[in-house]
Amino acid sequence: VYMPPEVEPPVLELSPDGRLVAITGTKARPVVVRRCFPWSEPGKYISLRDEDQNEVALVKDVSDLAPASRNALELAMAEAGFVFEVTKVKEVEEEVEIRHWQVETRQGTRSFQTRLDDWPRALPGGGFLIRDVAGDLYRLPEPEQMDKVSRELLWAFVG
Repeated sequence: VYMPPEVEPPVLELSPDGRLVAITGTKARPVVVRRCFPWSEPGKYISLRDEDQNEVALVKDVSDLAPASRNALELAMAEAGFVFEVTKVKEVEEEVEIRHWQVETRQGTRSFQTRLDDWPRALPGGGFLIRDVAGDLYRLPEPEQMDKVSRELLWAFVG
């Protein structure tokens, strides 16, 4: 069985115009994000393609990337619509080391967990991004656009 040599994960950055740029070796080029199957693993097997749809790099697991590259990719994924769009926050409970979320999304009711030290990150175009312990991404619109209960539950996180 042929096993290709391990390839270093690309360095990913957001360019000033907001495009995702992949740096492989000494070459930097803008890329678009394409999810591969299985879709049940949103943080795995992400194809980065150039303008001609040629694969520049394959990210086997987002967690393999350096923190700055992971952040750039997650923001690009949020912009590309690879995230659950939260429409309402129903409940947030804290336990030791874990925060439990109950939310409504455009895709239906979801519950997920985040670590207590993981906070929603502001997105450049507005709103916030949350990454759960399983690697799924959730986009929250601007809190003032949400209902009163959602705003009250989110106030402590995005005040």
